[in-house]
Amino acid sequence: MDWLYSDIVKDHFSNPRNVLLESEQNFGNNGRGMTGNIKCGDQMLMLLNIENDIIKDARWKTYGCASAIASTSMLSEIIKGMNIRDAYNLKPEDIVKRLGGLPDNKIHCSVLGDKALRAAIDDYLAKTGRAGMLKEDATEICHCIGITNKDIEDAFKNGARNWDDLQAATKIGTGCGECKDRAMELLHEYVHIYG
Repeated sequence: MDWLYSDIVKDHFSNPRNVLLESEQNFGNNGRGMTGNIKCGDQMLMLLNIENDIIKDARWKTYGCASAIASTSMLSEIIKGMNIRDAYNLKPEDIVKRLGGLPDNKIHCSVLGDKALRAAIDDYLAKTGRAGMLKEDATEICHCIGITNKDIEDAFKNGARNWDDLQAATKIGTGCGECKDRAMELLHEYVHIYG
């Protein structure tokens, strides 16, 4: 069977960068973010070492597929040396682009690292007395994996028009599924807003 991913994805999957090793359990971090739900098969831990709002180092650990591993490996490389404000504004599409693309049904895998990164930056800001400084004005819709109305809006802008599209783009509803009605209401609203 042919490999369906770019050579960059293959490299980051086969040789992931900045993975939290057992010997590094005491990695000096001042920002910790966890996202995902192990029941869905994907969970991500992101640890950041930040000095003067610059990300100096990062470590991560995931329970996920090849795309999740490659995406987070790439993300961990991108953010080193980056200001937290710029890192906070990275989108899954930025990661996918740097990877040379992902199959459509795997785009949602790049969302985990993005969310864990934001959670780690939020943790750092809380520890430095600046809680909520960069927090998105968003409402969590899927509590199992932390999908917000902003994530659904972005998925809509990228072509999601039904539940299957939305799940493929975000992995929403793969836990308890209680979010489906509200998510579908939002998709309907975005049809009226964006046409």
